[in-house]
Amino acid sequence: MTVSADPPPPNGATTHVVGAGLAGLACAVRLVGAGRRVVLHEAAGHAGGRCRSFFDAALGCSIDNGNHLMLGGNDATMAYLDAIGARDGLRSAPEVVFPFVDLRTGARWSLRPNRGRLPWWILAPSRRVPDSTLGDYLATRRLARARADQTVAEVLDTTRPIFERFWEPIAVAVLNAATDEGAARLLWPVIELTFGRGGEACRPFVARESLSASLVDPAVDWLVERGVPPGFGRRLRRLETDAARVRRLDFGDTTIDLGDGDGVVLAVPPARAAELLPDIEVPRESRAIVNAHYRLAAPVRFPDDSPLLGLVGGHAQWIFLRGEIAAATVSAADAMLDTPAEQLAALLWADVARAIGTPDAPLPAYRIVKERRATFAQTPDQVALRPPARTRYANLWLAGDWIDTGLPATIESAVRSGHDAARLVHGGG
Repeated sequence: MTVSADPPPPNGATTHVVGAGLAGLACAVRLVGAGRRVVLHEAAGHAGGRCRSFFDAALGCSIDNGNHLMLGGNDATMAYLDAIGARDGLRSAPEVVFPFVDLRTGARWSLRPNRGRLPWWILAPSRRVPDSTLGDYLATRRLARARADQTVAEVLDTTRPIFERFWEPIAVAVLNAATDEGAARLLWPVIELTFGRGGEACRPFVARESLSASLVDPAVDWLVERGVPPGFGRRLRRLETDAARVRRLDFGDTTIDLGDGDGVVLAVPPARAAELLPDIEVPRESRAIVNAHYRLAAPVRFPDDSPLLGLVGGHAQWIFLRGEIAAATVSAADAMLDTPAEQLAALLWADVARAIGTPDAPLPAYRIVKERRATFAQTPDQVALRPPARTRYANLWLAGDWIDTGLPATIESAVRSGHDAARLVHGGG
């Protein structure tokens, strides 16, 4: 959907949300739902930011720029979806299950948390990672005590079988960083909010149709119905400030003067935020994700109808299924960025073909998507640069998965940041 928005008349307090990615959308929805007057600006010609979908002619269907996993304990994300009436845009397996395959040996297993809050499943070998012990799961509490400068590999025992078979693929996907550089302190909140709250909190969800259809378009439609259409093609050029407040937004061909009650939520990538606000610290490094989408000759099923499969001993960490499309994800993929797409397609298809039990299948139609700046680099030194939502200006707040939400740079972090910014606009906390 492409719509434009004109600045509102200068009567009544208005919040200008700059950026219509998930952080900006979540903020705008929360503010509008609370009765706040909002104008939403977006530099691109579409909403969603790095969470987007597009029609691919080679595959003959819509695909996502990347695979995103949501979990039942992602409270901010679920609240956002409930607000826009879109929770049914997610799907999950009937049971809470994380299936895995070791591509080197062919061994397969599933981690199966029980539904209740008391995690008795860690006492049942049939529900655990093979060759893991009760002590392996209890040892994860070391992450809660991790120092700010420690990596995952420095905190967890990398020699235990559970590390390669579960914690490494989980940590690399969550942090988009290798375990010897990913900040250990960021992994614990994810475990606490999901596995620490019982099976339903760690239930994996994926977009039923596409990221745009599940997470973005319903929010845009919801806002349009309430008179807040996003203003696409509006790139903020400059923030004009005095000592205490933002006074003017300069979009190049248009300027907007802010009244004393008006505010701004800056929900843009960290590099852009630093250009607009040179005096703030932001994470300067980023990490890539590579996704390989394949059209299968026939639909396949993962164990228990799971929409995802974890990989050990391959190049990718996870495969996601949607109909006849299998998408392999490689996190922390900077080393692959300069590899030609056709080479990556063959390399990652070998992983997918073995995982689905057809190792000799020829390379099918594919699409390689390289997200060069998928997340900021979630290393201890870069995590230390995450700014808070508040700024030195009384009417300016930040939102985005890269600010200090206490969580890794995930969908949940982006949505939480939008909700936090909306709360600060109202003067809370």
